[in-house]
Amino acid sequence: MTTTNFVAFDLGASSGRAVLGRFNGDTLSLEVAHRFHNGPTRVLDTLYWNALQLFAEMQTGLGKAAERCGGRIAALGVDTWGVDFGLLDKNGQLIGNPVHYRDSRTDGIMEKTFELVPRAEIFNQTGIQFMQLNTLFQLAALARQQSPALAAADTLLFMPDLFNYWFTGQKVCEYTIASTSQAYNMRENRWAVEMLEKLGIPPGIFLDVTPPGARVGSLLPHIAAGAGLSGEVPVIAPAGHDTACAVAAVPVSAADKNRFAYISSGTWSLMGTELPAPVITEKSLEYNVTNEGGVENTIRLLKNLGGLWLVQECRRVWAQQGQEYSFAELAELAAAAPPFTGLIDPDAPDFFAPGDMPARIRDFCATHGQGTPDTPGQIIRTALESLALKYRWVLERLEELAGRRLEVLHIVGGGTQNKLLNQFAASATGRRVVTGPVEATAVGNILMQMLAVGQIGSLNEGREVVKRSFPVEEYRPQNSAAWDAAYSRFLSLLESGS
Repeated sequence: MTTTNFVAFDLGASSGRAVLGRFNGDTLSLEVAHRFHNGPTRVLDTLYWNALQLFAEMQTGLGKAAERCGGRIAALGVDTWGVDFGLLDKNGQLIGNPVHYRDSRTDGIMEKTFELVPRAEIFNQTGIQFMQLNTLFQLAALARQQSPALAAADTLLFMPDLFNYWFTGQKVCEYTIASTSQAYNMRENRWAVEMLEKLGIPPGIFLDVTPPGARVGSLLPHIAAGAGLSGEVPVIAPAGHDTACAVAAVPVSAADKNRFAYISSGTWSLMGTELPAPVITEKSLEYNVTNEGGVENTIRLLKNLGGLWLVQECRRVWAQQGQEYSFAELAELAAAAPPFTGLIDPDAPDFFAPGDMPARIRDFCATHGQGTPDTPGQIIRTALESLALKYRWVLERLEELAGRRLEVLHIVGGGTQNKLLNQFAASATGRRVVTGPVEATAVGNILMQMLAVGQIGSLNEGREVVKRSFPVEEYRPQNSAAWDAAYSRFLSLLESGS
């Protein structure tokens, strides 16, 4: 069989990778050609993304991928985390470093924004979950500060669009990444111009959206030559948002197509279901869910949850204190710890910013009159059990909004390697859990490239390729009575305002 090669650049909030995909006409195989660090860089009081370094790493990854496939690549595509952006001036030059979504510039900005445009009005247009990190609030903060960067901006490019621009010289705004911004009218498929104007945000900086799977342009000759590539290399906008790519790669069976929920598990846990149209109602506003764009004219009704960020921050803090743990070691310690010592709301403001996460978890439990986890194993178990219980809370609300029972929970992404959390998810929700593929975002990225160049004919066909290509694991509920009792405690915690 003839093998066709693709390169997926998948950038998450803590790492990036260049993944070489080989499709033989039946199955897809992956090889990580290059992996690199990503994370915030603090300069004075601001958290930035090191965008230029990321682009340099991507070019290094492209060269390594080219070496592995004889310099023949059918296409490449970029996906990244959502909401963040770069501003370009009228000459197409980047105005300053893109700012990290956890930067403090958006502290308190939501309440100030609601003074100008009511919360219900924003949701009625955008259908997006309210989080202070959203693009809308980042821009509103700049507008209130009378930012010179915003005043000089000619174009806004979300992070995958920015890298596409540097790869090709072409500016596009891909639909799925635009939909994360809370600046896009999901009802009418256009930018929420009137709302933006009320907030002092210039609507003219936004480009018309491009559908996922569209061709951006061709790789610039000097980049292709530097990577050792032969021939013209198309750059595809697969689905710019990493979660949209991950959902595209869910190996859902035909029988479960209309009754599955998913979790893209990593730094964040993005939990949702796939629908043909947005659900923008009083209930969806009350539950603070989001309606983001998916591939092939779908909507991802989902909720962003503080995921393995809790574990990552604990691990980082302990390493600074001289206690080095691998993620596997932390999972083992958690498995051996007693269950349900204390519970937290993973999405409480206490846990949003970088800091001493172990202390914050202990303090939260103590403040709410619970047992206090002290050892690393107890702390991690508290975080994972609480996250699984939050999954149940979200699943119940997704079912209510979708109007149907969601029988199976697919978990994809790097977080699937945490088997303890997978089991907790099955036990907490009372659902069969199917995990895999691990590199779901890269797989979905490549599926959309394959669709763009005619290697497959539809997303359904692509998902069949995923099922043939990658192993999955299944988990069944355990200890249901104990989890039901813990859920009652968790609901009381949420109702207390956590």
